[in-house]
This record gives sequence, C-alpha cells and structure tokens, in this order.
Amino acid sequence: MHRFSWTDVCARRLTQHGLSAPLDAQPVDVVSAMAGTHAQVQSAAELGIALRLKEATRADVQQAQGLVKTFGQRGTVHLLPAAELPMWLGAFAAIPPGPNPWEEHVRMTDEQTETVFAAIGTALAGKELTIDELTSALVDLAGPWAADRVMPAFQDYWPRWRTVTHLAAVRGVLCFGANKGRKVTYTNPGVTPAPAAQSLEHVVRSYLRSYGPSTPQRFTHWLSAPIKWATEVFSSIDLEEVTVEGSSAWVLPGDTAVPEVVECVRLLPYFDVYSYRVGNHPLLYPGKAKDRVMSGNFQNLIVNGTVAGLWHQRKSGRRVDITVETLVKLTKKQRAELDSQAQRVAEIIGATPTVTYAPVTVGSHA
Repeated sequence: MHRFSWTDVCARRLTQHGLSAPLDAQPVDVVSAMAGTHAQVQSAAELGIALRLKEATRADVQQAQGLVKTFGQRGTVHLLPAAELPMWLGAFAAIPPGPNPWEEHVRMTDEQTETVFAAIGTALAGKELTIDELTSALVDLAGPWAADRVMPAFQDYWPRWRTVTHLAAVRGVLCFGANKGRKVTYTNPGVTPAPAAQSLEHVVRSYLRSYGPSTPQRFTHWLSAPIKWATEVFSSIDLEEVTVEGSSAWVLPGDTAVPEVVECVRLLPYFDVYSYRVGNHPLLYPGKAKDRVMSGNFQNLIVNGTVAGLWHQRKSGRRVDITVETLVKLTKKQRAELDSQAQRVAEIIGATPTVTYAPVTVGSHA
C-alpha cells in the first residue's frame, strides 16, 4: 500500500490546481482540473481561475468559452465545463434526496413540480430571462399558483417555483445566463443528465484527481450526500487504497506520483475550492488557522499547501490595498513571493497594489 505524507498530498494538489506553477491552458481546462469552481461570488471565481493561468486577467476569464454557471455541489453556484455538464447533472440527480425543507403550504406536489420543470424549459428555450420575467412566463405556462409568494427568503417572500430552482438546474432545463445590469438571468442549457453510473464515476474521478487522496467522508461533505451512499459509490468504482499520515484514503488506480515540492505562497480569493473548508483534510488548517480562518469565509493565504493566514483587498480606482494577516512566521523568501503574488492579483483585476501586514479587521463573507 502506497504511503503519502501530508507534504506529498500538498505537492499533488498544488500541481493539479495550477498553484505551484500556472497552467498553460484555457479557463475551461482550469475549471475541469479543479472539479468545478465555486462561483457564488463571480469576481472571486474569475480571480481564482486567472491566478492559475499564465498572464490571464479577469477579462480573459469573462470571455472564456465552454463554461456553464449553474447550481453545482451542495446546491451552490459553480462554474462547470459545458462538455462535462451532462455527467455532473447525472451525478447530482443520483444523490438521494434529503427531507423537504419547506413547510407544507410552501411545497409543490410532484405533479406541480414536473409542470414547473416543463414550463421553465419552455420559457427559457433560446432566451435569457430575469427572475421577474421568468416568473411572469411561468404564470402563463404553469398557472398563477407557481408565482404565489410563499417562500421565505431574505426578510421577504419569493414565488413558489423558486423552491425548486436548483432542482430545475439538475434536470438540465435551467442555468445562469448573462446578467442584465445587476439582474441575474436564467437560460435553458438544453442538457439531458447522463446515466447515473457513468456520471458518478466521472465525478468521483474528477474529485480524486483534484483532491485525492481522499475518503468517502470528505467526498460526502464536498458533494452534500449521505455517508452510506458515498461509501457505496466509492466501493462501486475501481480505486486504489493508500494511506495519508497513517490513515486510509483512496486515489485513482496507479495515481501515486508525487511532484517535486516547491516553495509556494498564494493569495486565494473567497470560496476558492483549494482551501474552502467543505470536504477538505483537517491538516489543511493547522494551528491557529483552524480557529481564525476555518471559522468563517475568508480569503486564504496559502503557504506550501496549507492555510497560513488570511487577507483582504480594497480597490479604489486603479489602486488596490492588500492587507495580509499571517499566522506563521514567513521567511524573507516567502515574503518576496507574497509580494509577487499581490502584484499578480493586482494585474488580474487591473490595479496597482500596496501590501500591508496587519490583522484583517473585515468580517468573513456571508
């Protein structure tokens, strides 16, 4: 059985994520290598992708082809490769559903849900509609009940149909379109989810390439699925058992190579999938990082693959002030690399940086 140290694991992940050295690739290739990019904050997703590419900017990512923005892992907004979308949707559809979170008067029957899915697909075919425009279309196609404002959200009530928005995305009849000003739009990607077995193998393989060695328990948190089901999925796929610091984990068969360990200091944006806490190894947040950084959604300072601090940027015109709170003592070489990384962040967003080492007083992102 192959034995990995935590240093080995970090070297593998940093390389796979294009962090130890930028990838000579396209944005869609980066998103595939990351097994999806969290895009709840679009600007953060663009920064995270550009950081992994040679000389790319946010504008390059914004203009990239082959990406779809939709509801992905854990029901949260992600960028996924369009070519892989049928398999991702097939895997999401295969996850056993949890209890319905809505009260009885908010829920739709199975028949109403199917009616809404069909109406959404029709309304969005070849169109990009705002939420209000889609709601109006659903009243005509499904019935006024679909627009009843019964769903509690943000001190307000949303139309009933929005209780199944992410499920409509999984069905393949809804994804995000281009914003109209500040308003979100949806469109129909015209995708049919692939069969479950094929889809789950694709997603497990993508996950292990990006995060392996890993376990069904961490896969469960990453995907938001029952542990028993995740364990059965791992068992159904040809995987190789290894150890990480003495604990069992799994990789793809034969995927045991460890790249050369290089000095690596990176400033990762909000929700970056490399260090985002869902499903990651506990050794990723050593010492003070567990309490200071893991407790909230902060932008992470990564040193040699582990979380070593947090940072914040404030952009004003062509200037960006970057504050870095370190939780470990940095060497002179590491500080120099951090300054270079701050310069790279500034280039991506079109600004000139100043770097201050001080506590980050801004709270975590919601």
